[in-house]
Amino acid sequence: MPPPDPSRRFHPVSAPDYVPAEQLRGLQLERLQRIVRRAHERVPLFRTRCQERQVAPADLKSLEDLARFPFTLKTDLRDTYPFGLFASPMEEIVRLHASSGTTGKPTVVAYTQGDLDVWTEVMVRAFAACGLHRGDVVQNAYGYGLFTGGLGAHYGAEALGATVIPISGGNTERQIMVLQDFAVTAICCTPSYFLHLTERAKELGTDFSKLRAGIFGAEPWSEAMRRRIEADTGVKAYDIYGLSEIIGPGVGIECFAQSGLHVFEDHFYPEVVDPASGEVLPDGAEGELVLTTLSKDAMPMIRYRTRDVTSLIPEPCACGRTIRRIRRIGRRSDDMFIIRGVNVFPSQVETALLAVEGTLPHYQIVLTREKGLDEMEVKVEVTPEVFSDQIRALEALQHKLEQSLDHTLGIRARVTLVGPRTIPRSEGKAKRVDDKRQI
Repeated sequence: MPPPDPSRRFHPVSAPDYVPAEQLRGLQLERLQRIVRRAHERVPLFRTRCQERQVAPADLKSLEDLARFPFTLKTDLRDTYPFGLFASPMEEIVRLHASSGTTGKPTVVAYTQGDLDVWTEVMVRAFAACGLHRGDVVQNAYGYGLFTGGLGAHYGAEALGATVIPISGGNTERQIMVLQDFAVTAICCTPSYFLHLTERAKELGTDFSKLRAGIFGAEPWSEAMRRRIEADTGVKAYDIYGLSEIIGPGVGIECFAQSGLHVFEDHFYPEVVDPASGEVLPDGAEGELVLTTLSKDAMPMIRYRTRDVTSLIPEPCACGRTIRRIRRIGRRSDDMFIIRGVNVFPSQVETALLAVEGTLPHYQIVLTREKGLDEMEVKVEVTPEVFSDQIRALEALQHKLEQSLDHTLGIRARVTLVGPRTIPRSEGKAKRVDDKRQI
């Protein structure tokens, strides 16, 4: 008998999470057929690509038929900037969000009122899966504005019945004061920023005695990072997943079992494909996550390639939810870098570093090219006690870290130990890789 899931008592809206699989598949097909017809009628790029592949909405007779339809890529949003993928007229669009545009023109996403209602619904279900309920005090430290994280979490927590503190990102001292003085029970932010908050709070002699849950997302983070957060703070650390092209945060989240992220697949249909061939892979096989929005009218995304690497988990979850899970995303197919012919992901480096006692979960990978050869240096912060040790002890720790990296990655990397707070902190996504090879 699985342990009871406390979220079910509080939130009848979470009922879609428990529907029989056959009933869910029927709903998915009905919604999929409607959204593909809508995209085909109203989005010229999608219609053109369907014609090139000689496929039409009428060919969608089963969920498996979706594999015949074309992918949508992030570059498509930039190539059709700003409104080329919209399927609703502007008079029906009630909100626009956009990326920061750090790699070119920003990617613009749109919402009808119905889309915002869906977003709020899935965020309520997400918070419920973490055991949050009416009466919780939620400090929302995701950024507000064009970034989707802040408002997505805000409206979901309010609809849940929680008390929301819309503090946004930044101003660490004020964040800590509010966490303590307002008896905050849950926080929403990136995991790297939460580590920064707890580090600074420790320096100030402050603790967050009421805080029991952290909803962390917007950047890949490892299981080792979760263990460190929970051991150091006593906070239950939940992984939330989403992306603005699909809806924002709320595509999937962990439940109390913390054994994969439940995808709200009555609104977002998941596939996992081979990154090279694009072929759909069976449940359990690792590949690139592809998502199709089933109920987003303003900007339907058909088979959007996320570049996030994961797999669908076939086994049932202890919480009793019937919606499928994906394994937590620790890497992306496009954040990989190649060093001396070896594929390396930052999450692998993080796992290797945190396996060695005495290090802090703050690091930066620096890639350089010397005399035509690629070199990799990993700067690692160590605890104040370790940093004050004698040179021989520091050398021993450095050797352990280099061995751990060698064992995990299969290549030699130079480790540089630095003191606490040496590596720049980020109030948003942490910048883990500094690639100087193209400079």
